[in-house]
Amino acid sequence: MKGIITVLGKDKVGIIAKVCTYLAEHNLNILDISQTIVQDYFNMMMIVDISGATKAFEDIVEDLHFIGESIGVEIKLQHEDIFNIMHRI
Repeated sequence: MKGIITVLGKDKVGIIAKVCTYLAEHNLNILDISQTIVQDYFNMMMIVDISGATKAFEDIVEDLHFIGESIGVEIKLQHEDIFNIMHRI
């Protein structure tokens, strides 16, 4: 199973480190990552393998939300099925 993580906000030191540290601590493997900065705004998209996660999906979503709040960015985790179904319609 895969998840899509998006991170948006004002650029600052440590955004990727915070997210990646959390993912490693909870056994989520990063499969692909793309990150850009446009006029001081940070934008990152990650595809992660969630099949080995040590927490429930909903708990990870909530944890990432709180991490985002603590560093001043918006972090969302969505299941890949949302995107697969959206493109079928």
